[in-house]
Amino acid sequence: MAGIDDDTPIPTAITLHRKSKMLEIAFDDGREFSLPFEYLRVHSPSAEVRGHGPGQEVLQVGKRDVDILDLQAVGNYAVRPVFSDGHDSGLYSWDYLYTLGRDRDVLWQRYLDRLAAEGRSRDPAENPPPAPKSGCGHKH
Repeated sequence: MAGIDDDTPIPTAITLHRKSKMLEIAFDDGREFSLPFEYLRVHSPSAEVRGHGPGQEVLQVGKRDVDILDLQAVGNYAVRPVFSDGHDSGLYSWDYLYTLGRDRDVLWQRYLDRLAAEGRSRDPAENPPPAPKSGCGHKH
């Protein structure tokens, strides 16, 4: 299968829990993970979030209330969530979902620390728009 090596655990069940906003995933090695929609969104493997190389990552802010509207299978190796904020370009391979589950506590704390360091928030209403890149923002 494309994108999967012999050591990649394969999901045996994937369930969206819309009310609690959790994706539950069980793997063939017996591990099971519950991943919040917000966590999945801010750790999207898309270029929009991760950039095209180290140091190009874009901090995702205001995603506390994000929902998954649809979860589409991509071959036999990944899923593509469609998020309520319009983001739909992340392909979550089985190995990436496994890593997100296994390393959830560390990755989540790293995200929270980065939000705090940049004075940003998980809440949409608490994130002012970015300042204009040059000048005062007015047309003269």
